[in-house]
Formats: sequence, C-alpha cells, structure tokens
Amino acid sequence: MKKNKIIILGILVIISFLIIGCKKDNITGNTIVDTSDAVTISLASLSNTVDFYEYDDNGVKISYFVVLGSDGKARTAFDACDVCGGYKGYRQQGNDIVCNNCGKVFRIDGLGSKNKGYGCWPSFLPHEIEGDNLIIQISDIKQGRNRFV
Repeated sequence: MKKNKIIILGILVIISFLIIGCKKDNITGNTIVDTSDAVTISLASLSNTVDFYEYDDNGVKISYFVVLGSDGKARTAFDACDVCGGYKGYRQQGNDIVCNNCGKVFRIDGLGSKNKGYGCWPSFLPHEIEGDNLIIQISDIKQGRNRFV
C-alpha cells in the first residue's frame, strides 16, 4: 500500500511540474517579457528577418510583427491591412514586406508609420525604445483587435 502511495504522489508531482512548466503567456513569438501593461522585446533579439507575434485577447489572436530596418531601427506593424480587409497578413521577401491579399510590396525601411490613405499598408502599431528594449503597450495591441475578428 505504501508503494502505491509513493507512486501516486510521484505522478502528482510530475503532473504539477508539467502544468507549471507549460504555462503559456498570451503572447507568442521571440524572447519577450509580458506584463499586464506592456510587451518588452530585447533589441538584441531582433534582426532584419521579420519576427511575428500574437497576443490573445479573450480568444482573438491579434498578430503583429517586428523587424529591424537597414538603419538598425525597429519597425512594428500589425500583421493586417486597414484597406484590404480580412486577416491575410504579410510575408517577408528579402528587404520587403508583401501583402498576402493584394501582393503590394513595401520596403521594410518605410514601415512604422500611419497609413496616409494611399491604399494597402501594414497597420500602424506604436512602440517605444527604452534602453536595450522595445516596448509595445498592451493597450496599443488591443487597439488592433477589430482587424482580426
């Protein structure tokens, strides 16, 4: 009987470690720190290859991306377009971002600004640089929710 109790206790301990160790944030992607107010991404983890992230806002996956321009500055945008409608997203092609819906091509160096009404454009997502980190406010991410519903 004592052996069975030890086995059961061992199984419970293993299950507890698995549950605690497998806890997922509501953000997926590269190395980040998620707080209730902001997402912090180490600038050292960024490159000229696009990193896509998702924020789960009560079951709605809000997708966005971060990439370094040729000047070394970070560019952030929602992975959706205000004009094309529907969530199709973008893909990287060399130094460009390409709309998966209409095929329009954008230079990475030009990203990170608001659409001026010229058609398809990766939707603006503001960020701040603090020390060695890129900071995106959760409230700003949630502002993009309607693009993914």
